[in-house]
Amino acid sequence: MIRALLAASILMGMLTGCAPAPAAGPPPAATIPPFPSILTVMTHDSFSISAAVLAEFERTHNAKVQFVKAGDAGTMLNKAILAKGNPLADVLYGVDNTYLSRALREGILESYDSPLLADVPEEMRLDPENRALPIDYGDVCLNYDKAYFAERRLAPPNSLDDLAQPEYKGLLVVEDPSTSSTGLAFLIATVGVFGDPGYLGYWEALLANDVLIVSGWETAYNTEFSGSSGRGPRPVVVSYGSSPVFEMVYAATPPSEPPTAAVVDSDTCFRQIEFAGILVGTANRPLAEAWIDFMLSPTFQQDLPLQMYVFPVHPAAQLDPIFQKYYAVPDEPVSVSPQEIDANREAWIKAWREVVLR
Repeated sequence: MIRALLAASILMGMLTGCAPAPAAGPPPAATIPPFPSILTVMTHDSFSISAAVLAEFERTHNAKVQFVKAGDAGTMLNKAILAKGNPLADVLYGVDNTYLSRALREGILESYDSPLLADVPEEMRLDPENRALPIDYGDVCLNYDKAYFAERRLAPPNSLDDLAQPEYKGLLVVEDPSTSSTGLAFLIATVGVFGDPGYLGYWEALLANDVLIVSGWETAYNTEFSGSSGRGPRPVVVSYGSSPVFEMVYAATPPSEPPTAAVVDSDTCFRQIEFAGILVGTANRPLAEAWIDFMLSPTFQQDLPLQMYVFPVHPAAQLDPIFQKYYAVPDEPVSVSPQEIDANREAWIKAWREVVLR
């Protein structure tokens, strides 16, 4: 009996020795590269960033950035407000000074004192609590087709008043301020120049002079405008002071000079400042702060002009030579304070609709 038990014991030991070694467990967690964090940024439809610049942020922070394009600036803001408390993104970019006070009043943005704000000129910093941080600016200005006016020996307009004169009848296309931030900027410019209610009389004069009103910038510039990017019949459009640069960069065959020009005389342009902020309720606050800092850094700021045809707020950001050569900046843009805009924006739009779209 003892001999049998001994034999069984020896046999079990042999079988155990022949069995394969247990599979190795996973390596220590420290040796596994962490899965990239995901940052979601809600923007307007015109947002653009070069692949190399985006890759730099993602590589530095081991992150993946996904963009939610949410329509025009006003539409984007409405979506962010409707999702208050359960945000659709971590960061909001593209609210401008025509809608800034509404974004702040709705309480959808968290305060963040980015260390890079110290480099931004004080006049761009419109929120003392730093819930909305300035990223870029641009001027909404009249643009005209140079060939049209040269062929007819007609002087291009150099004031808003000119657009109501008989020689400019049927030449202007503008954007609806109730659906377009570009159109809203132009409406505010007319308020700044002609006062309230004087701006309504000015719009009645534009109507009598056969102004065309369309829903947004894309239709106005690329469909109705007769400049090289558009094929329409109208040689004057509400666009941007940087639009002539756009014409040079995107022309199939680069011309010797832009075929269009911006009107930058005093009291013809309205300056838009675009802001970014961290949405209340984000679960990704540290990475959201890093993205805000990145947007204020020279790397991102220098990428802005040829991506979105706006100007960087960082004074040290270098402009591309073609941008430096052809952009136009008004010395005296129309001035209307964010507080006045906030107090009157909806009333101005409502009165405009009653006069213009009746």
